[in-house]
Amino acid sequence: MNEQKYKYSICVSGAAGGESVEQSKDLAKRLGIAIAKRGHITLTGGTVGLPYYAAMGAKETGGMSIGFSPAATIREHLRKYRLPCNYFDYVFYTGAHYMGRDLTMISSSDAVITVGGRMGTLNEFIVAIEQRKPVGVLIESGGSSDVISELLEILQPQFKHLVIFESNPEYLVEKMVDLLEKEYADIKKDLTVCFDWVEEPKSVHKG
Repeated sequence: MNEQKYKYSICVSGAAGGESVEQSKDLAKRLGIAIAKRGHITLTGGTVGLPYYAAMGAKETGGMSIGFSPAATIREHLRKYRLPCNYFDYVFYTGAHYMGRDLTMISSSDAVITVGGRMGTLNEFIVAIEQRKPVGVLIESGGSSDVISELLEILQPQFKHLVIFESNPEYLVEKMVDLLEKEYADIKKDLTVCFDWVEEPKSVHKG
């Protein structure tokens, strides 16, 4: 049996608007590129701003990009929320508005990377760390990403050791994948066994 590579779903969380978008749009795009080059999947909130640039970077590099929408349908996604559809291989229509969308998106991710950000991005970080997800923080990208280290010192969350700080997008993705390899080593072994359980489909004779 050929060994199959496990593709991690890495969520890029960041501001949809505000100062950190202009400041860090190239950094967000580099995150998407780096995730794609490592052969993994980029997840975002299916929105504009920094997540959009990450999705753009992933798709332009030949990677897979999945967006999580607050809308229930594509019509609502486009007309009510005014969100984009390009640069996504698939859009998951949660129908759960923004707060519910965030919970579904983070739960579906193997890890989260925070770039720039406002209150919504900070909320996604909190959800991720409470769910014991590895989280990368791109420091010097503005917004909430630049205050998270101070918050961790004050709040002392239980899973603080799962947070990685880095100012270089490519290094951050590399460190995140290395951490995921360690955190999910047992799952990778289980996946290999699982592949052995799957039987080849039997040919059906029609006569």
